[in-house]
Order: sequence, then C-alpha cells, then structure tokens
Amino acid sequence: MPNRYLEEMFDLSGKTAVVTGGGGVLGTDMAVALARAGAKVILWDIREDALSASAARIDKEAGRKCAAWRKVDLMNETDMLAALDAAGDFQILLNACGGNKGKANLVDQDMDTFRFVMKLNVEAGCFLPMKIVAKRWIEKKVKGCVINIASMASYVPLSGVWAYDAAKAAVKNLTEGAAKELAHHGIRVNAIAPGFFLGDQNRRLLINEDGSLTERGKSVIAHTPAGRFGEANELMGAVLLLASDKAAGFVNGITIPVDGGYLVQNI
Repeated sequence: MPNRYLEEMFDLSGKTAVVTGGGGVLGTDMAVALARAGAKVILWDIREDALSASAARIDKEAGRKCAAWRKVDLMNETDMLAALDAAGDFQILLNACGGNKGKANLVDQDMDTFRFVMKLNVEAGCFLPMKIVAKRWIEKKVKGCVINIASMASYVPLSGVWAYDAAKAAVKNLTEGAAKELAHHGIRVNAIAPGFFLGDQNRRLLINEDGSLTERGKSVIAHTPAGRFGEANELMGAVLLLASDKAAGFVNGITIPVDGGYLVQNI
C-alpha cells in the first residue's frame, strides 16, 4: 500500500521547477528527482548537447517528459530575462550551475581564471538567477522556493582552489541574506552543501584514469568519516525536503550539509 502521508508531504505535482546548470551531472540528477516527485522541469544551461542528454534522462527515469530545455548564458542578464519570459510561471528555482577550474598555490593563481570561477559560481550560479526570478515572483505574488548549491568550501577553504572557496562561502552568505529580505514576500531561500560527489568538474582531481584514487582523492576519503564519495541519489532527500512547501514551509535561510560527516572530522 502506498504511504499517502509521505506522498502528500513531498508531492510536487502542480509545481514547475527551473534548474540552472541542468546539463551538469548533479543538476541532472536533482532535476530527475524533482520530476519524479511530480514537478514539471525546465532546464537551463549553456551546453546544448548536455541539455539534450539531461532531458532524455528525465524522460527515461522520471516517467514524464522534460517540460522544456533552453540554452542560456547564465552570466548574461539579457539572455536570462528572455529565458525567464519563455519559462512562464514556475515556483521552484534550483541553482545547480557552478564548478571550478584548476588548482594553484596562492602566489601562482592566474587572475583571469580566478575571476571566471568567481563569476561562474557567485554571479551565474547564485546571485543573478535569484535577482531576476525574485523580482518576477514579487511582481506576480508567487510564493516561490530557491535552492542554491553551496559546498564544503563554504565552511572551510579547500587547498589550492581560491576562487571556488571564496565563491562558495559567498553562496552561503547570499542565501542567508536573500532569505531574510524575501521572507515577507513568501519566498524561501535555502541551500545544500554537498560533500564530495564525483562530477564532470572534479573527477580527474579525485580519480585516476584507471579508477584508483589520486592523492587528493585519498585525502578527501581520509577526511570523510563515511569513507567514500557520495552517491548522487543521496542528495535527493535534501532537494525534495527544501522544495516541498508542506515539508519545509517554515525552513528558510539554512544550508544543509550532505557530506558523509566531512565537517565533523577531527583527530
């Protein structure tokens, strides 16, 4: 027998979600979860081939068609406003755009790379989508939900990824600031801080081509009490919790670590 209480608590039927960075590994996984919970899903990403593949996964795994996907430059406000108009009404914004580029000592950090990673994670991955969507929701009196993607680096800087550290600390901070400002409009803003999950951006940093751990990968596992990397499906409970008005209607301004205990590791 189905558990009607749980179905009602986490059912997203009648909701529409826009997922930025929807062509990425974790973005796709989270989009599938939202679709399986009943939401219509719209994907935004700069990579058309990745968007097509992500939409196909939703069609196959969620048992329902991806509502739409669109190539969007998330660093371009004009492009995003056009995408917003095309999306129509929606109630959930999941900001899954982000990533890192390279690793360097402080004194060797290339500043063009630094600026790119900051812009990718802070502006494209958090602030600009929140800004334009919140304005539209306020105008239309939509009681929406924003979910940002933070990181372990939001709490403790990871070595050699200076811009990523600063950017993800900013994502947590911006989440809290937006939650306070938008609360009286009925808009909730929260974030999830994944521990170490294998994706396009970090795979070569953590796993060698033969499948063995790199030195950095060994360090991560040694620092994670669970003793392994996270599986994509282990993020989905947090996503569905924060997306559900019934389950998390009074949850606002928090960042949930999903990290296998990474943040509580000690000696």
